[in-house]
Amino acid sequence: MPLNPVIEKVTRRIIDRSRDSRERYLDKIAAARREGPHRGSLSCGNLAHAFAASENPVKKALGAARRPNIALVSAYNDMLSAHQPLQHFPAIIKMAAWEAGGVAQFAGGVPAMCDGVTQGQPGMQLSLFSRDVIAMATAIALSHNMFDGAICLGVCDKIVPGMLIGALSFGHLPFVFVPAGPMQTGLPNREKARIRQQYATGEIGRDELLKAESKSYHSAGTCTFYGTANSNQLLMEIMGLHLPGSTFVNPGTDLRKALTRESARRAVQITELGEEYTPIADVIDERSIVNGIVGLLASGGSTNHTLHLVAIAAAAGISIDWDDFSELSDAVPLLARVYPNGSADINHFNAAGGIPFLVRELLSSGFLHEDVNTIAGQGLARYRNEPFLEEEKLVWREGARKSVDKNVLVPVSKAFSATGGLKIMNGNLGRGICKVSALDEAHVSVSAPARVFDSQEDVQTAFQDGELDRDVVVVVRYQGVKANGMPELHKLTPALGVLMDRGFNVALVTDGRMSGASGKALAVIQVTPECAAGGALAKVRDGDVISVDSLSGAFSLQVDSEELANRTAEPYGGQDDSLGMGRELFSVLRDAASAAEQGASVFKKP
Repeated sequence: MPLNPVIEKVTRRIIDRSRDSRERYLDKIAAARREGPHRGSLSCGNLAHAFAASENPVKKALGAARRPNIALVSAYNDMLSAHQPLQHFPAIIKMAAWEAGGVAQFAGGVPAMCDGVTQGQPGMQLSLFSRDVIAMATAIALSHNMFDGAICLGVCDKIVPGMLIGALSFGHLPFVFVPAGPMQTGLPNREKARIRQQYATGEIGRDELLKAESKSYHSAGTCTFYGTANSNQLLMEIMGLHLPGSTFVNPGTDLRKALTRESARRAVQITELGEEYTPIADVIDERSIVNGIVGLLASGGSTNHTLHLVAIAAAAGISIDWDDFSELSDAVPLLARVYPNGSADINHFNAAGGIPFLVRELLSSGFLHEDVNTIAGQGLARYRNEPFLEEEKLVWREGARKSVDKNVLVPVSKAFSATGGLKIMNGNLGRGICKVSALDEAHVSVSAPARVFDSQEDVQTAFQDGELDRDVVVVVRYQGVKANGMPELHKLTPALGVLMDRGFNVALVTDGRMSGASGKALAVIQVTPECAAGGALAKVRDGDVISVDSLSGAFSLQVDSEELANRTAEPYGGQDDSLGMGRELFSVLRDAASAAEQGASVFKKP
């Protein structure tokens, strides 16, 4: 199938726009390459330090110049369900790497905070910045120059993007990303949302809410809704950094263990000392970045990736912007409905055909670049296959040609929508992101008076006092990256949902984030310029009419342009967000961060 003309056009535009920065990046990577083991550049004293605690066979192997050495960088901690399974992966990987003719050393850990734990808490203001801290921690782990390749063990929101940004600084090395898999299905997501709304209205107490939450988040593995964590995992596969079909295999299964072993063997094979040298700089290029955007749009994935993919691409010398997302979204069909864009969870998506079916459909319709490099070899076509165990041997077979559940996953010919899951919004308040895949047809546009707040806690108070029982556009300002780190505003979701159920027309406009767990309310998020950087959102007053139309991509303040220009920005009227819970340590990052459309990153472009 010929490449879709929009995919071809946007890819060519990105290549042309990135020509100089990509060339500088590749020159840097070429300079870092060397023949033979990278540890060959170390002195005897350096090397002795690096294997002092190893067992004798490993010492001997590392002292010689034959076996490639694979670094393990892990986000393991035993508090977070998504990362708890990673505890046992290093031992499995070390054994499999040795059997494949390599060595593996645990090079370092990276922080792994959970947005689900920090929601509505001061610590959430460190969340987005943790991505860049993780990138730096990944670089530190690899800075010993002992390694010929690496395996990254991470799953959730900021962890995988941070690891990938760090990995791209070592683009001369091959990297394999290894998932842990989602937990088994628990309480249905729709039921969980209903109970949260009951709690928001006072119909049930905290004990009943906790009981429901514990039935939903109940065991080891990634949360089962299609938020940023699972969007991360889908992107790693469709961009060629996971083994085919490996992303949504549940933890603790024999197949999961077999895939982890195979990831180690593959990491050895694709080093420069192996048979198929595949540095990550050759895997992540303009085509694979476009494939990632297409996969995100076709699956209705997380809005957080309008930040993360921009930052990831920049780390590889590639420049993308929200116009690229917008043009691709107008062309790419929506093929999946997974909560919050439907009632199914990620296990249902996988059972319906999962990523292999999605890749098959997008490839056969010309929406993906097939001619890319992946850790599995050249070409994306092999990602139409899925793994199985046959008499304890790992094999790949052709994936589903038809969806098993057309309420969850459909072919291009039966797409849920002709356009993708995201819409770029433009107007006199700036630019923002809208997750349209989560919206019912009755709620795609709203025009109503604004009610302005400086925090989500103030919104909750107004809701509980009955002040929002009307058609309303809720404006939550000074929530951008420079103001307070751009926390996710999930506390708003139940209240907005209740207002909609009461029959009111409701929308949200904010320079903060809502992420992949965005609810059913029409929301324009990540508005840029943000209020703390002079954005017009700080000029909105209570009672101003704001119109939001997700179909046309327009949102605007219904105020005369001259009056708007003459208005002064309202100052932030909330609590001091710069102190406590470690936030004072991050002031330099708040000051240095780029705007949302530039990835909200503290790193300079190559």
